[in-house]
Amino acid sequence: MNAHEIDYHIYGEEMQYVEIELDPQEAVVAEAGSFMMMDTDIKMDTIFGDGSNQDSGVLGKLFSAGKRLLTGESLFMTAFLNIGHGKKKVSFASPYPGKIVPIDLSEKGGKFICQKDAFLCAAKGVSVGIEFSKRLGRGLFGGEGFIMQKLEGDGLAFVHAGGTLAKKVLGPGEVLKVDTGCIVGFAQTVDYDVEFIGGIRNTVFGGEGLFFATLRGPGTVYIQSLPFSRLAGRVWAAAPRGGGKDKGEGSILGGLGDLLDGDNRF
Repeated sequence: MNAHEIDYHIYGEEMQYVEIELDPQEAVVAEAGSFMMMDTDIKMDTIFGDGSNQDSGVLGKLFSAGKRLLTGESLFMTAFLNIGHGKKKVSFASPYPGKIVPIDLSEKGGKFICQKDAFLCAAKGVSVGIEFSKRLGRGLFGGEGFIMQKLEGDGLAFVHAGGTLAKKVLGPGEVLKVDTGCIVGFAQTVDYDVEFIGGIRNTVFGGEGLFFATLRGPGTVYIQSLPFSRLAGRVWAAAPRGGGKDKGEGSILGGLGDLLDGDNRF
């Protein structure tokens, strides 16, 4: 195996974290901001890219890391290496309510395609890049689901799904239509494209966007019920404007209640 062999345990129900056990000289790489806690004798280091192509030279490292910019991620990742003599543990937390999904790349043919912000961490040696689309429709209209990451190698990787996770096993030729933001990831055997919903009423009044993704089997597909963009949109819509307190929200009086209780001064 090229990737480090790591053991793990996932804790929690709604706000999960994964605890990874590292043997001496084993390492795991993670996106910035996912670290939770670690034992002593674990060395934390910022690396260029994902650290999977250390022998590829400067240009190879630049190309590999530069592709991450297209997904909106940083050029750098964080590596956690066990420099002690015994087993040590390091933990990474999910960014918002949902489930952490372990992906064994050796069982996925060495490749798994996932949403650009789904990746949490992986064994050192797993390559984290982008999945280039060969179809124009995905590029022009894919929205959230267009830029997909690809995880390559033979080790363990962990992705995060928001809300409730649905796992679908598609047979040959079986098609599943999904909101682009609800895709967590899928096996490389799954063919995917983006379709226009169509119809003036759907376009103007549907409220679900103009496009959805079609996933065609065979292969396994992971779907999330709460994409981060949807969560952020609801939070933004509910946030009070102008930095003030919106105590009238949900009441009969609404903004008039603020006038009556003396909150607004003229």
